[in-house]
Amino acid sequence: MYTVLLVLIYIAFISLGLPDSLLGSGWPVMHRDLSVPISYMGIISMVISGGTVISSLLSDKLTRKFGTQKVTVVSVFLTAAALLGFSFSNQFWMLILFAVPYGVGAGAIDAALNNYIALHYSSRHMSWLHCFWGVGTIVSPFIMSYALTNSTWNFGYRLIGFIQLGIGLLLLITLPVWKVNPQKTESDNQKAGLFSVLKIKGVPSLLLGFFAYCAAEATAMNWASTYLVEVKDIATDRAARFASLFYIGLTVGRFLGGFIMNRLGDRKMILLGTGILACGIILLLLPTENATVSLSGLIIIGLGCAPIYPCIIHSTPNNFGAENSGVIIGIQMASAYIGSTFMPPLFGLLGNLISFSIFPFFLAVFMCLMIAMTETTFKITSSKITVKEKQK
Repeated sequence: MYTVLLVLIYIAFISLGLPDSLLGSGWPVMHRDLSVPISYMGIISMVISGGTVISSLLSDKLTRKFGTQKVTVVSVFLTAAALLGFSFSNQFWMLILFAVPYGVGAGAIDAALNNYIALHYSSRHMSWLHCFWGVGTIVSPFIMSYALTNSTWNFGYRLIGFIQLGIGLLLLITLPVWKVNPQKTESDNQKAGLFSVLKIKGVPSLLLGFFAYCAAEATAMNWASTYLVEVKDIATDRAARFASLFYIGLTVGRFLGGFIMNRLGDRKMILLGTGILACGIILLLLPTENATVSLSGLIIIGLGCAPIYPCIIHSTPNNFGAENSGVIIGIQMASAYIGSTFMPPLFGLLGNLISFSIFPFFLAVFMCLMIAMTETTFKITSSKITVKEKQK
């Protein structure tokens, strides 16, 4: 039953990844069909992100009241309904309307399952959990490509919506499986609320570090192709194709990282990932016309990013206690979405004003901020743990 539950959670995280790369892959056609400027994708993304921030902040209360399994099932059905709503939309305002449940459902799944894995499973499973999110992001562009070739973008959303609906039904009929793990850590009275938890030493630096990481990751995802074209003079079709190397590096890195995470621990894996990430940034900075160097840099950046996100989350219960992990991880998810929503547009603005050659420097700034803040958190919490051990 333990293994069956783990498989179900992995499938649920595939459902979280499926919609994430769907809008970007279909938007070049969607905006023409809807007769809106191409920049309007940002409006939809902002609405989705707003929903995810709200549901992330509320996720701890919801999971304590209803349990992770019920919150996950309802959230998957919510995103399925939103995707099916997208598939029947023929006006831009309809996309805005369905973007609300889209974001709310995604944020609740993300926060609830991340906390559940952090409480009940080892760090390797957290890494593999996010690996399966990567599988979802890789699969959905192929489905949208198939839909655009044979039908319309609406059909692509309909296919993903039905897949999401199937996953929701699977999770619904397997609700009893979740009893394999005790639920007391989710239902116990928490020691700190949503606002008072921010007063815990180490939490503000943790949130800032997580914000910085997600800002760097999202910027790499959104602007890698533009950097290759504008700065490295790589052909647009080749750049679009090879920009996916970041996703591949991220997904493969999380799969392989799972085999060594239990041995090294969260803190050392974050340091290792940061070192690899720095190597990838250096490759992008090299003044060479060899495209292979730049493309290798993207893969290495993806590999470096791979362990950071899951390890920061997995370390939360150990750093701040299981009783506080739910609310803290919920706020972490909110800070992640804020970073991934607002920092890529900021880079676009700076790129237009200065030059897109600042891409690796932009990543480096947030990388340095991330590692400085996460190390501050580990130093604070490790000293607390040491004091508690001496008192015992």
